Amino acid sequence: MPERRLQLVESNGKAELAGNTEVAPLLRIAIATNDMKSLNAHFGGANRFAIWDVTSDDAHFVEALGFQSTSDQTGSHKMEGDDKITPKVQALSSCKLLFILAIGGPAAAKVVNAGIHPIKLPAEESISSIIKRVQAMMKGNPPPWLRKAMGMPSRSMDFLDEDDE
Repeated sequence: MPERRLQLVESNGKAELAGNTEVAPLLRIAIATNDMKSLNAHFGGANRFAIWDVTSDDAHFVEALGFQSTSDQTGSHKMEGDDKITPKVQALSSCKLLFILAIGGPAAAKVVNAGIHPIKLPAEESISSIIKRVQAMMKGNPPPWLRKAMGMPSRSMDFLDEDDE
């Protein structure tokens, strides 16, 4: 479990996306961060994860997960049984997408096995920019991996069976 879990508490007792009266596909995303402003951390070395609920038109901050014990990025553990990855994966289990700067193979396998799609970006990027990119992908015809993460049915491939006339 995370060492710290910070959440916003809404006055009505639950968080809602503003103006969202109909059921829209919602994605819970996690962003590896050390400053709560931008994606700027590797998975193992991130001391925080910003968790957001995102729809194609809105976004709502859910919580910040904090970890004091992080990986030193060498891939080795300081002592036997020093697993810093599993607690992070468990804490992120409600998320569908995970944005990171880098992630090792064993950690990526744990993330994917937990049903979370890791997305490695090549450079630091602001959290607001990442949210806008996710929203743009959610509009129209999302790619298959995103449709799956959104819980949308896969597109029919019936057109492959049609004869050209």
